[in-house]
Amino acid sequence: MKLLTYLHNGKESAGVLSKDGTSVFPFSSFGLPYEDMNSFIQNEGLNRLGDIRKKLELEAENAVPFSKVKMLAPVPMPMQDVICLGVNFLAHAEESARYKKETFQMDRADAVYFSKRVDRAVATGDFIDGHFDIVDSLDYEAELAVIIGRDARNVLEKDVFSYILGYTVMNDVSARNLQTRHKQWYFGKSLDGFTPMGPWIVTEDEFDQPPVLSIQSRVNGEIRQNSTTGLFITSIEAAVSELSRGMTLKAGAIISMGTPAGVGMGFNPPKFLNPSDVVECEIEGIGTLTNTVK
Repeated sequence: MKLLTYLHNGKESAGVLSKDGTSVFPFSSFGLPYEDMNSFIQNEGLNRLGDIRKKLELEAENAVPFSKVKMLAPVPMPMQDVICLGVNFLAHAEESARYKKETFQMDRADAVYFSKRVDRAVATGDFIDGHFDIVDSLDYEAELAVIIGRDARNVLEKDVFSYILGYTVMNDVSARNLQTRHKQWYFGKSLDGFTPMGPWIVTEDEFDQPPVLSIQSRVNGEIRQNSTTGLFITSIEAAVSELSRGMTLKAGAIISMGTPAGVGMGFNPPKFLNPSDVVECEIEGIGTLTNTVK
């Protein structure tokens, strides 16, 4: 089941895509008074998915033609910073070390976590602001983003998937010059418009546990990244369980699981993004997030 946020007749709403993809049903079609995704998630939305699915199969009311809506990011205004995993693919860790002219040593036993500030998430089809007045090395990172569906505290790995609402695609846009200059990742990954996300959230029950999905990015049609989420160094279960120890992951929290090799800085010479470049990030079973750089 696909959950989405959309614009129709000038009004921003959230709801469910029909099984055939031709219609959108606002949450009100299912007797739920929530007009935005955060409200739905925070008010036991995870527990209502079964009821929604049953009614969707019986043809919910108040359908809006999908052709008449503008897609927005599924969670346009995340409640908190996105939690990100750094160098969570071995091959990406190697290319990152090469770019920084460091000796590669994969000797860490623990995950690398950092946060990414989001002013407003960018929808599929919208522009990525390159901030070229201060950025000279704009990069892309296709990632699987995990949407937490209910408050999670001290969760065992075996129970993690019962806390997950679903998954979406995220492009962890990065300014490599700012990352390098400041010796940390927060600023270089948090400029306005640096969080394209979408096209929708696909609910967790549509996938195996854990989901092993192909993940790919393309720039102007050229395949840059081509891997699988089966190569995570730190798994979804391990990350959610560890983060929940002593830290409550609130319903609606977003965890982005890291990117595979093939980002712009990994090439020799690097292949950074330029104005008018079209970036596609695709994950099997979810869809394609497409954005143009401006």
